[in-house]
Amino acid sequence: MTTPVQEKGDGSLDPHTLSILRSIATTRSYPADTPLTHQGKTESTFYVLESGCAVVMRRLEDGQEQVLATLGPRQTFGEMALLDDNPRLATVKTLTETTVLEITAEQFRDLLAEDPDLALHITRRVLANLRRLDQLAIRDLRTKNELLEQAYLELQAAQLVLVEKKRLEREMELAAEMQKSLLPAVLPVYDEFRFYSYLAPARHVGGDLFDVRAIDDEHVALLIADVADKGVHAALLMAVTRTLFFQEALRSLSPRDVVYAVHRGLMSIGGNVEGYGMDAFVTAFYAVLHRPTGTLTYVRAAQDRPIWLRPDEAPRLLTGDGRFLGMIDGLELQEHQITLQSGDLLLLYSDGVTDQRNDSDEPFGLGRLKDSLVAAAKQPPGTQLAGVTREIDQWRGTASAFDDVTMVLVEAVAA
Repeated sequence: MTTPVQEKGDGSLDPHTLSILRSIATTRSYPADTPLTHQGKTESTFYVLESGCAVVMRRLEDGQEQVLATLGPRQTFGEMALLDDNPRLATVKTLTETTVLEITAEQFRDLLAEDPDLALHITRRVLANLRRLDQLAIRDLRTKNELLEQAYLELQAAQLVLVEKKRLEREMELAAEMQKSLLPAVLPVYDEFRFYSYLAPARHVGGDLFDVRAIDDEHVALLIADVADKGVHAALLMAVTRTLFFQEALRSLSPRDVVYAVHRGLMSIGGNVEGYGMDAFVTAFYAVLHRPTGTLTYVRAAQDRPIWLRPDEAPRLLTGDGRFLGMIDGLELQEHQITLQSGDLLLLYSDGVTDQRNDSDEPFGLGRLKDSLVAAAKQPPGTQLAGVTREIDQWRGTASAFDDVTMVLVEAVAA
């Protein structure tokens, strides 16, 4: 049985989630000034602060220490140790006498089988930390590039850096062109259904994927997926994922059978291509719509729950649970069905929508997304998704894009 996971705005865990972790963790106390994680070392423990406080620091190339964050009760760190054996990216040291919950990678694997929603929540925290470290690295790179450009005539080495930077930028541009070519330029149109889409990558190349495609005269396949990676690797894995989905869609009208086949395909790639396997996985929502009846049969593999809005009713989240694809054996999925009626709207979206942050570093959140869809439903047909997009852009303001923003809107045309 899975457990809904909540998280406060400051990144701390809610009491219910904390109690679940406390039941499987080891509790230990440490005096002030004790390092709990060590930058550059390979360690396999994830921590939750019970009491006290700690500081997150990173040693830069010039030997200086950069303070990344200060942590307090119910906040977590060291999540990446649960997913891979790479060295720590930062050092965490206690500032006061501190009590922590310690969870090992082996315990996390057990939790993955018992409570996939909680395990997925921890995995998403890993990705959020990677995004923040990536932003810090980009800022550091920009600063270094400015210094190198100022010393260009004196330091011959700076020229090599600039040449490499241009090469990487061109590589990213080519990958972006490849990604754009994979996304549908035009979505199918039917008398009883309309489909609309929006994708804005946070960088040149993102990991989000969507498609709407006719399988036969009566069935339409809908897909939204997110590759847990960025850049060229994400574009390549995205291309493979898209090919697998629609290759299998022609073989079966069962979303569960299709997603199982895609998972097996991604697992086989992970075992033969360096850089995938435990390093990258895919979340997905895949559905088959029977147009004559409006029946939508779907599978949810760790993708955010779509929002279903019926006229004069409150918005609902689609049910269904399932783990991400392409990383761990033992995937179990269930098919679910709903019936779309005239006037209904169904919004598929990536986590970059609800995670989009404003200038105060506040997330857009699921509640605002529901409200935006309700407001947009009152607008003329064909303009609803643009209305939701405006709400997100206004919320973000001048803040940098936090993650890819991807949405697909299904409209059951009113009679």
